[in-house]
Amino acid sequence: MFLPLSDQNPHRAITWPYVTYGLIGLNVAIFLLTTGLVPAQTANANALGLGLIPAVVTNQATLSPELYLVSPWVTWITYMFMHGGWMHLIGNMLFLWVFADNVEDAMGHVRFLAFYLICGLIAGAIHLAINPVSQAPLVGASGAISGVLAAYLILFPRVRVFGLAFNVLPISIPVWLALGAWIVLQLFHLFTAQGGDTAWWAHVGGLIAGALLVGLFKSRDVMLFGEKRHLPVSIPRIPLPRRPVR
Repeated sequence: MFLPLSDQNPHRAITWPYVTYGLIGLNVAIFLLTTGLVPAQTANANALGLGLIPAVVTNQATLSPELYLVSPWVTWITYMFMHGGWMHLIGNMLFLWVFADNVEDAMGHVRFLAFYLICGLIAGAIHLAINPVSQAPLVGASGAISGVLAAYLILFPRVRVFGLAFNVLPISIPVWLALGAWIVLQLFHLFTAQGGDTAWWAHVGGLIAGALLVGLFKSRDVMLFGEKRHLPVSIPRIPLPRRPVR
């Protein structure tokens, strides 16, 4: 529906969002090493070994020994950095590029990294709880990024974002409209079961986590919903010379 390309939202507290750039670089590097630059058979094996498979985590299924790369519980983290293909990676990294830097600016580097990972963990947990016997691997940063989008929408609802409507038409619209439409689309696919193999519950779980946690992770001087904190203004009293009375 809408592909974001940039936003009109300058940084206020940081000069360089190196956590955002680091996450993008790490996602790209892991994709190239596990999927993009390896044979398809190896890529499939890596997805099974590093993706979050609910049935394996709940001990209702087991992996073949050659596919066992890390502990099933570790896949709760590794799945966030795996992607199923180039378009999956590019789409996620584009949303991260446009929106995550301002959330990092509002939270600070360390708190933002913790926020991102926790949103991804909660997204994975909700997907696992809804699909405990699924043997399909959950891969992708979408759950964590959904948390970032929820935080952005709550922090900066009045910002305008430039992108492509229907991936073709250049347009600038308020971010509440762009991300609001994206959220409605997630819910539509969730309740109509028309989303194919996409893990919509992970998206919704990330959104819920981001909305609930943004108030705890934001810096104290950052207000929610785009409101700015105004410090009280006092006018200094300057003594004026008195004129002699005649």
